[in-house]
Amino acid sequence: MRYSIGPALVVVLVGCGGGSDDEVGASATDSVTVATPLLLNPRLMTEASPGRFRARFETTAGVFVVDVHRDWAPRGADRFYNLLRAGYYDSVYVHRVTRGLAQFGFYPDPRINNFWLRRYIGDDPVTQSNTRGRITFAHAGLNTRATQVFLNRQDNSALDAQGFAPFGEVVEGMDVTERFYGGYGELAPQGDGPDPGQAAFRGNEYLAEQFPELTKIVQVTIEEAPVTP
Repeated sequence: MRYSIGPALVVVLVGCGGGSDDEVGASATDSVTVATPLLLNPRLMTEASPGRFRARFETTAGVFVVDVHRDWAPRGADRFYNLLRAGYYDSVYVHRVTRGLAQFGFYPDPRINNFWLRRYIGDDPVTQSNTRGRITFAHAGLNTRATQVFLNRQDNSALDAQGFAPFGEVVEGMDVTERFYGGYGELAPQGDGPDPGQAAFRGNEYLAEQFPELTKIVQVTIEEAPVTP
């Protein structure tokens, strides 16, 4: 296992689980209680997203809404859409909150979590800037986007040149994202926040026990985007 830590992301690359699209074996799913059938079979997770849709995030800090534009980053939008419809981000903690960003994407059950960490998608060209309110997949280099996403809480346009391709933006509740709990600071070992390896291998058990103040995403609902003239 190795950690790749950039100015606005942390992606954990783990040794278990390859990049194939095989279903999870029985040994990996015996005690899974929160995963949906879609999450157990990535072959069913390849639908193209609508050209534009909204994701309504209910969190312990309030509600915020993300407007997703497929034309901004098609591969990113498709992956996000499929994870949403499978319920991947339900009950997920916002595990990294700094002045500049809020990041989430560790699944509650570590077996499913680690199964998806290496299900990478290819890169998208950066067509939009990482300005305040934009949402973007984290990565650890070329073609390594999986499930980790971050919200830009400030203008992070310097990330554009590093291949971070926004696929949507917060259109309601940006003030809610400012209330995400950030008292733990940067992730370990740089700060007192969660250890990404522990978050990956222990899931919500670790985060709830060691970082009880973290903001939690309760549920995400896919909604139609309003029709614009």
